[in-house]
Amino acid sequence: MIKLNNKLIVLGASVIASTFLVTSAFAATTTKVDPAAAGVYSPTKNALDGGVTYKRANGSYTAYRINEQSTKGINFGRTPTANELKAWDTDIMPDGTGLPVGSGTVDQGEELYDKDCAVCHGEFGAGGKGYPTLTGGSMASLKNQRTCPGKDAPNRTLGSYWPQASTLIWYIRDAMPYAHPKSYSPDQMYAMTAYLLAQEEIKIDGKDIEELNQDNFKKIVMPNRNGFYPNIDGPKGVENVRAFFKNPKNFGAVGTRCMTNCGKEKVAKIGNEITAVVPAYSTARDLPKVDPSKGGAVSEAQKLYEKSCAVCHKTDAMGAPAVGDKSVWVDVVAKGIDKVNHNAINGLGGMPPKGGAMGLSDDQVKDIVKFMVESSK
Repeated sequence: MIKLNNKLIVLGASVIASTFLVTSAFAATTTKVDPAAAGVYSPTKNALDGGVTYKRANGSYTAYRINEQSTKGINFGRTPTANELKAWDTDIMPDGTGLPVGSGTVDQGEELYDKDCAVCHGEFGAGGKGYPTLTGGSMASLKNQRTCPGKDAPNRTLGSYWPQASTLIWYIRDAMPYAHPKSYSPDQMYAMTAYLLAQEEIKIDGKDIEELNQDNFKKIVMPNRNGFYPNIDGPKGVENVRAFFKNPKNFGAVGTRCMTNCGKEKVAKIGNEITAVVPAYSTARDLPKVDPSKGGAVSEAQKLYEKSCAVCHKTDAMGAPAVGDKSVWVDVVAKGIDKVNHNAINGLGGMPPKGGAMGLSDDQVKDIVKFMVESSK
């Protein structure tokens, strides 16, 4: 039996080899491929980063064949109307193009911030709870690199890093507040922007910002407006970027680009070391103990709630039952606590399992649910 199988194997291999040889010979007589003539590896040094791009030529892009079928007769649709284009063209540009009509004061912005933003970004935008710090940065720190301990990291905040205020109001309009994006009116957008800029002591014509509107907004000059290079604005923006990256010294490289036998280039040392840090850096990874008498979280469940659940359950804007709303939680608890725990652990409707905090154990989720129920009686 083994000999029979061996004979079959040898016979099959012979047939396959014969077929391959015949096919190869046929291909050699019918298809003449000259790799040099194909021109697929003809690079052009015009990439933005100083590298190369490759042309599509002779039906190929580098070593890959491309589809050269005609697209004639394909219907790409109709030309959009002016109103349709306007509905999509919603960006807000540094020159004021796209700014809405409206106005808002710093005081109005402070009220909005405390209600919608402080839970994530901390009081006055000073940071906290895992979300970006918005205010209080230092432009001098942007030159620093961080190697722990003993060195500070760059403080990239609105005042120290953002070159244009238009980016801020645009982002607020399209993405904030987190639990209910695109819900702000133009007046609220101006008010929130005015408040945040005021925290960074940014002025207009030398005076403190008290109110923002579509007119005085264009006069805002951010502290770090001229701190970015190359200049990407205007018709020469692309060429400025290309010229910048063609010179490796512009971004810290010494010598020429290395692809083989690397490691001999001189390495530039990082300057601006900060050692006099108060309080001193610590390598400890444990969290500081919370003192309830100083307004801290009174229980582990409340801390977990604030970290993982409050962003959606603080208000009903996300469709989640708001903690503290007694009438809503009466209906929730009426399902039975076992059902409520099951929904919290496994997800319900738009809420993912455990609210997306998959690092929580089932028992921790149950403790959070108990806290939320007790806080809503």
